[in-house]
Parts: sequence; C-alpha cells; structure tokens
Amino acid sequence: MRSDVIKKGVQKTPHRALLKALGLVDEEIERPIIGIVNSWNEIIPGHIHLNRIAEAVKAGVRIAGGTPLEFNTIGICDGIAMGHEGMRSPLVSREIVADSVEVVANAYSFDGLVFVCSCDKIEPGMVMASLRLDVPSIFVTGGPMLCGVLKGQKLSLDMTFESIGAYMNRKISDDDLREIEEYSCPGPGSCAGMYTANTVACLIEAMGLSLPGSGTIPAVDARRLRLAKYAGMKIMDLIRLGITPKKIVTEKSLRNAIAVDVSMGGSTNAILHLMAIANEAEVPLKLETFDEISNKTPQLVSMMPAGDIPMEELDRAGGIMALMKQLLEIGIVDPAPISVTGESIGKSIMKAKVVGNTIRPPLNPIRPTGTLAILRGNLAPDGAVIKTAGLKRLSFEGKALVFDREEDGIRAAEEGKITEGTAVVIRYEGPKGGPGMREMLQLTSMLVGMGIGEKVAMITDGRFSGATHGMMVGHVSPEAAEGGPIAVIKDGDLVRIDIERRLLEVDLSSGELASRLSKWSPPEPKYRKGAFYRYSRMVTSASTGAVLK
Repeated sequence: MRSDVIKKGVQKTPHRALLKALGLVDEEIERPIIGIVNSWNEIIPGHIHLNRIAEAVKAGVRIAGGTPLEFNTIGICDGIAMGHEGMRSPLVSREIVADSVEVVANAYSFDGLVFVCSCDKIEPGMVMASLRLDVPSIFVTGGPMLCGVLKGQKLSLDMTFESIGAYMNRKISDDDLREIEEYSCPGPGSCAGMYTANTVACLIEAMGLSLPGSGTIPAVDARRLRLAKYAGMKIMDLIRLGITPKKIVTEKSLRNAIAVDVSMGGSTNAILHLMAIANEAEVPLKLETFDEISNKTPQLVSMMPAGDIPMEELDRAGGIMALMKQLLEIGIVDPAPISVTGESIGKSIMKAKVVGNTIRPPLNPIRPTGTLAILRGNLAPDGAVIKTAGLKRLSFEGKALVFDREEDGIRAAEEGKITEGTAVVIRYEGPKGGPGMREMLQLTSMLVGMGIGEKVAMITDGRFSGATHGMMVGHVSPEAAEGGPIAVIKDGDLVRIDIERRLLEVDLSSGELASRLSKWSPPEPKYRKGAFYRYSRMVTSASTGAVLK
C-alpha cells in the first residue's frame, strides 16, 4: 500500500503515534488510508451541504474496509464574487485548489482519494490535482440546486441578475424585484441551470470520473447520499484494480465530454477547464477540437439559461448517461473508455433509460449542431468563444463602444449609453490583464433585463458565466494585456460577428491595425505582489486553457 510509507516499520513509530493522536486504533491504521478531499464551507450554497456528503462517503469507505481521513480546500462562489473586484479571484482559485490538494495528498501518501466538491473552479481544480497525483480517485459532486418557482415561472440565478436591468428600465416593481430575490435560489446546491458548476459536474460524469447520476441528482435528494456511500465503497475497488485518473481521462473520454457539453448548451468555461484538465493528463487538446465536435453534434436538450429545462428535469429524464445513450446511437460518443465503475463507460450508458422527451432523439434535435463555436479573425487571431444555444440570429454588425474594465461598462448601461446595435467591447479583463479573467454576467444580464440583450453584442478578452446567453463573445486571444488587436480597437470601429463563417473581425485594414499596435504599450500591472501578481506573470492565454507556466 502507498500509505505504508507513513505507517510501516520501526522507523515509522513517530508517524503511528501521530495517527493515534487522531484517535485511530491499530486496526484502522493497518487498512488502506483514503483521503477525503472536501471543499465544504459556509459561504457557497453549492458547498453548504458537502459535510453530509463527506460523512456518507466515509461511511462507504468504512463499509468496504478502508480508513477515511478528511481534509479541506478553499472555494469561492462566482455569483457572490460577480460584478466587482472579487471576480478576479475564482479562476485564480482553480490553480490554488489544485496546488493545495496536490501538496496535502503528496505529504500523506494516501492509498486512494475521494473528491467531494461543487461549483465552478473547485471541481476542475480537483480534477487537475487528481491527474497530477494519479492515485486511484473518484469524484462525488454536490448536485444541483432545485429550481425556484414564482407564480408558475421557473427561476434560477440568471433571473436575479436580469431583473436588475428590468428594474432599471421600470419593467418590474420593487415588490417584483424582492420576490425574485426571495424565490430564485431555494436551497443548497449549485444553481439550477446548466451554468459552469453543473456543466463541469456533468462532464466529470461523462469522462467517467464519477458514478452514474453524480452530475444531475439534486443536492437535497437522498439518492445523492446513497451515491456518496457507493463512491466510498467503490474507491476500494479502484485501488484493487489499479485504476487511476490518467487511465480514465484520455483523448477519447475528453472528446466524449465535449460532445455532452455541446449537446446540452453547457458553459463556455468548459473550454478553459477541459483544456486545463487535458494539460494535466498530457493529452493534446486544441480549440479546433471543440469546433469540430460541435459541428457534428446535435443539440438534444434545451437547458436553462438559454432554454427552460432545469437540472432536476434532466435528472428525471435519465441524466447524463441517458443523454450519452442518444449520442451513442449516432456514433458521437465512444463507449470504450474505462470509468470509475471499473467497466467501460459504454456499460453504464447501455443501462440508462431515456424518460420522456426532455432529451430529444438524435433524428429530431433542437438544432443539428452543437452549442459552442470558435471564432477567428483580425480581432481574435488565436480564437474566441461563443455559446450559440438560444441565439436568435447568427450574425451581427455594429459600432464599437470600448471599455477597459467591466465596471465602466456597467456604469454606461446604468446611464443608458448602451443602445441597440452597439458592439460593447470590454478589454484588459483576460487571464493576465484582469488578472483572473473576470466573468461579465453582471453586465450581460443587465442588457438582457433592459430588453436589448438580443440587439447588442459583447466582445471581451474576459469570460462569461454559464448563465450568460446572447451574442456574447469571450476568451478573445491574444488578450489586450498581451498586445492583441482588441487592445487597439476604438469607439466607432465597425465590428462583425458571423457564426456560420466562424468570423470575428473589426473593419480595419491590416496596415491600420499594425500602425495602432506599433503605438501601443502595455498597461501598468494592477497588482505588484501576492497571488494575483504571481498569477498574472505565470498564466498562459485563454486559448490554451489559462494554465500556469
């Protein structure tokens, strides 16, 4: 056993003494020691219940003859961090989560690991750590929040943001705003639509790192506790079989995850996270792969926010395995990759049942292609990303209104300066320039709430929440802080977006762009010490997953 290095032999007498100080008895020390990695805290709705899930995991480990030892890592709620300085933190935290788990697990030489996690950057950070460590591992995600309901209308977090714009435009009253606030987030779990937290949880299941159902069973459902117990039991099998994350996360399983993402309208953040995960798995993954898979994968589910299906309905329809079953019928997913069940993912897929019509049959899709598109052009030579789910048009042309930070764009919206036909450009919000690549949900939601969300476009080197929908182009690379063309666009420049042609361009000659760039100089860094300074110096482009050098 790997844990023998901290418990076997005369030389380990001090180590055993310290383990006994925890209350462990000899029989527990002699068993395989399983690290329970938990991101529980009291400041994220998606995490507030993870202590109960971790207890269920530990019960399962003990049932199967192991000794669980729990430790924690950090977590940030993107929703609470949104629209202010705090939004620089979440993507930075992905690397800190990965590093902290790697360091603790390395110190203790656990025989296996169970990752109990939820929410946007914590889930991918833990996957990254599991691949670095490459010891038998299984994931138990926290599950989605139930959908809020008010006067028969489905609500989730995106409605709270969009209601701000509606209120400012006098479309709703003070009482309406208060009711939306009261009913949108009814309890524990990650917000009820296919936002980043639920997207990544579903992709973890699709890759085979968690048991079937883990991505969609609601946080408050007792099935999640039972699944957590089974995960605790299953880790012992994975140790016996020698199945580790690098045997599960392969090119084929990553392609499966991308297909699932684009078939249900997942978050654009999935691109950042899957590329970072692939980097840790040492699997080459390029932006073009997302476009290639999206072009041939039909959209089969109309998930919130672009559609009207909350997570609990996807779960009732059969969940991710049922969705993969539909995709398997047309050869979009590969059944061969191994999963934490100890069998191929195909075995789990074939056991799934598609219930009702929430998940459409492949021959009658919502649309014939998937919901992500990679754009290029003179404004984004290294690529940019847009989620196409729910889009009412596939092209846009308008004059640029340029801001060097999100707050200035929000202020302009409040003052009525953003009008129909405007191409809103927010720059210096990329991985380096932010630093931390802030999400723009505050502004995009205001525009939707004001009734102009489909009549404007936004282009940014920052990123978008999974709750964002509309003609919103993010991840523009190279970013402004690295001297990308977005750094020299000016108010009034004509911007074109053509999704069918995969084009993002500004109506400037190559000579004019080169002239402007020759006069450009990088801005002063926003931070000169600490985590954000180190991050800004080490992070790579969004086009490569915003990983650290």
